This record gives sequence, C-alpha cells and structure tokens, in this order.
Amino acid sequence: MFKRKQAEIITIPKHIAIILDGNGRWAKRRGLPRTAGHQAGVENIKRIAVHAAKIGVKALSLYAFSTENWNRPKNEVDFLMNLPEEFETRFRDEFEKHDIKVMFSGRKTKISRKNQEILERITERSKLRQGLVLNICFDYGSKEEIVQAIKQIAMNVKEEKTTIEAIDEHMVDDLLYTKELPQLDLLIRPSGEIRLSNFLLWQVAYAELYFCETFWPAFSERELDKAIAEYSRRERRFGGLKG
Repeated sequence: MFKRKQAEIITIPKHIAIILDGNGRWAKRRGLPRTAGHQAGVENIKRIAVHAAKIGVKALSLYAFSTENWNRPKNEVDFLMNLPEEFETRFRDEFEKHDIKVMFSGRKTKISRKNQEILERITERSKLRQGLVLNICFDYGSKEEIVQAIKQIAMNVKEEKTTIEAIDEHMVDDLLYTKELPQLDLLIRPSGEIRLSNFLLWQVAYAELYFCETFWPAFSERELDKAIAEYSRRERRFGGLKG
C-alpha cells in the first residue's frame, strides 16, 4: 500500500489501462518457454485487479490479446486461446469475493464459439457487482474499434436516425467498447517499450502516460502504487492553462 511522504496527496485514478507487455522476455530470461511467461502474466491479472479494487480504482482495462497477435506462432496463439477457460475457473471466486465486475472489449467474430460462450458466461455472472470493473481487452484493436464506430454512424445517417451535423465526440464515445467506463486517466506500459500499440487510441487523448522497465509478470502491487503516485504529482490541464 502507499507510503505517503509528508504533505503528499495521492489521487486515485478512476480508470487505469495497462498494456500487458513483456511476458515472453520475462520467460526467456528464466530459460522458460514463452507460454510460461503468458501463464505468469495471467496470474498477475488477478493480483493487480484485486489490489486496484482495494485502493479504490473504478475501472481497470487490460490489453490481453490484440487483433495483431494472431500473427504470432500458432502454438503461442493456441495457448493464449485456452486462457479464457482457465480465467473462468481459477479467478471466479476471488473476483466474486472482491465484488469485481468483468467485461470484455474486442471482436467476438474470430474467437471460437466455446470462448465466446465463456466470455458471455463470465460477463453475465458478474454484471450486478458494484466494485471495480475489470475490462479485459481480448482480440482488441483500437483502429478496428474506431472504424466500427464510424460505420455505425454512417449507417445511422443513411437510415436518417441522425444527421451529419449532429455528429460529435460524444456520439463516438457512445459507440466504443468503453462507453460505460469512466474517462481514461492513466495508461501504463511495463517492459520498457514506449508506444501505444493500437490500444485505446481515442480514449487516451488526455490520459497520463507512464512507462517502466518491469516486465508484466513482475509488475507488482508496489509498481502500480508507484505509477499512481507519479500520476498524482502531475498537473492535468486538458489543453488549458493553470488557473
């Protein structure tokens, strides 16, 4: 938990997003297969989600599998496609205990019917919970998300459900996967990479960015606290000037 310096005020972000990066490199440094890194990364989802819930974060979006990750070696993709079932069986009780609501952002058209049913089951079982919203971004790509929103707006204009003049950023917000979540406050990328990798490109517009060297499987509760402490020290002006 936070160790506050004298007069330091910690502001807890309402919505944090994390790019789950570095699983393979974490495993390689230990002489393990990449799949062992992904397994450790999945375990860390539980640890960080529970900690975020305890400290008062309202929403936690995790980039677990991107639309581009299908290009990875088949054995690695096959392993990752087995993780929803493991996620359901191993984390169900822990998330229920901490009143964590689970949702999934991303395409549902390319994953197997079995995995579609698992994601639907997890979502349905937790939909009435009032605590942290854990948003797992699975087969997610921000460009694809925005394109789908544009297509829906175009269809609505064609069907005369709206007009071109009525289109604004709020209309786009309402067509994104994150429409029910608070505005994104803080985006974290572990592993030393400094890029967004097609993650929440619209939502990140005025979020604070935090990068660290730690690989995701080793990203601890203390690391999250450090990121939040840094967030608290920043002055957010949203394009304006300090009053």
